[in-house]
Amino acid sequence: MIEEQVILVNEQDEPIGLMNKMEAHEKAVLHRAFSVFILNDKNEVMLQQRAHHKYHSPLLWTNTCCSHQRAGETNIEAGKRRLFEEMGFKAELKELFHFIYKAPFDNGLTEHELDHVMIGYYNGEPVINDDEVESWKWMTIEAIKEDMILNPEAYTVWFKIIFDEFYHYLEEHKL
Repeated sequence: MIEEQVILVNEQDEPIGLMNKMEAHEKAVLHRAFSVFILNDKNEVMLQQRAHHKYHSPLLWTNTCCSHQRAGETNIEAGKRRLFEEMGFKAELKELFHFIYKAPFDNGLTEHELDHVMIGYYNGEPVINDDEVESWKWMTIEAIKEDMILNPEAYTVWFKIIFDEFYHYLEEHKL
């Protein structure tokens, strides 16, 4: 299997090359990524628990899905593709904002991403991909915020960063 490549970008999100995903995480090189938040009509967020066999952050809770765009793929196309691959459903997505963050992991890898944060709406149950996802649940935004304070070790490093940005975005923009 050919290793997936990520799109290297500068701070203005202009592509400057491609690199194997693992190498980009080993070298902490800035690359393009996305994070999808799916909400239901009760304004709850669908969280996923990462599969137990993932090479980093296994069994930790995170946003509905996140990954990396492929060369020639728009942010929305990438979000829809990965949402279906991981969670087994389709939803219309809207990009809210993007920002840069850097988060080191225990295993020596580092996420250094220009992350495009998207939102979509869905009221059904996902059909999770066991290779990617262990479990899922709906939680209110306030419940997530409170649980992250009480149980920070239960969440991925990047989700804690992205959720804070997402939360402040929602405070400033009533959706």
